[in-house]
Amino acid sequence: MEEKDIKKDEQEVNTDDMSVEIPTDEVTEEQTEANIEKAEEETDPLKVAEAQIADLKDKLLRQMAEFDNYRKRTLKERSELILNGGEKTITALLPVIDDMERAIANGENTEDPQILREGMQLIYQKLMKALEAQGVSKIETENADFDTNLHEAVALVPGMGDDKKGKVIDCMAPGYKLNDKVIRYAKVAVGQ
Repeated sequence: MEEKDIKKDEQEVNTDDMSVEIPTDEVTEEQTEANIEKAEEETDPLKVAEAQIADLKDKLLRQMAEFDNYRKRTLKERSELILNGGEKTITALLPVIDDMERAIANGENTEDPQILREGMQLIYQKLMKALEAQGVSKIETENADFDTNLHEAVALVPGMGDDKKGKVIDCMAPGYKLNDKVIRYAKVAVGQ
């Protein structure tokens, strides 16, 4: 009974660094086998069984401590990924925000709408390049067959002819994919 209490005292769970401390006097397999052989030499089956039980308890405690450390480490890594997962995307979009702020500030100084239009077009192209670098792509709808995996039909247009039947006639809102996964379906009108 005292040996169990000593082993419990030797193992401390440290919640600050999320690890479990194991006593430093590790028992190697050779030492364990030597202890079992020594107990077998005494030919007392009870001592042999006690030595094997002690060995198995030690191994179990070590495995439990290792698993607990692994579990805590993976939980910590997962929470960090969730918290900072969008950092790369946000960082890629910050230059576009800077351009928008400059365009707004310069828009007050000019009366020519063509210059504003060109500036907005350049900012849009920069935003689309930044999104493409992150794996975002636009779903093509022009002259495409209606596909429920990519499109959401919001209207049916009758009388378009047989060549337009089941085809996308108009796109109300473009759809987007992120690395081949649809993140927003394209809202389209379909020929009937």
